[in-house]
Amino acid sequence: MASFDLVSKVDLQKLDNAINTVSKEIINRFDFKGSHVLIELNKKEYKVNLEADSEMKIIQITDVMISRSMKQGLAAEIYDLSKEPFQSGKVVKKEVPVRNGIKQEDAKKIVKMIKDSGLKVQVAIMDDIIRVTGKKIDDLQEVIQATKAWDIGIALQYINMKG
Repeated sequence: MASFDLVSKVDLQKLDNAINTVSKEIINRFDFKGSHVLIELNKKEYKVNLEADSEMKIIQITDVMISRSMKQGLAAEIYDLSKEPFQSGKVVKKEVPVRNGIKQEDAKKIVKMIKDSGLKVQVAIMDDIIRVTGKKIDDLQEVIQATKAWDIGIALQYINMKG
């Protein structure tokens, strides 16, 4: 039986490099001169804390953060941008959680989509990993192509391919 694992892992070193690049770029930008800016990566909690003078600047920082992360080989979907920025005294703050691992409800949704696709594979959830098993590698390749086409909203990687 052939198999592979479907995961959503963030390379902490690449993320750290991307956030450092963003900090350097923003600090040197003309439109941010003299402004209060804080871009901080909490490695334990997988969160990026942003602070700036205005909501507009938070949006600009977020755009730069996504583009620099993509240049580091990270998908834009790793950032959960659903939380709104909030005013705190004279600054605007935004907490951006980094999605690392597949949440249970997302895993169930992915498993259902794979089963509904009619491909001849077995799917099992193991903590934050989804194991896909099939008789032929071609079936597994089809699952990979199918999951890439779906807009799931999370960054997926395909590891441990065994034939």
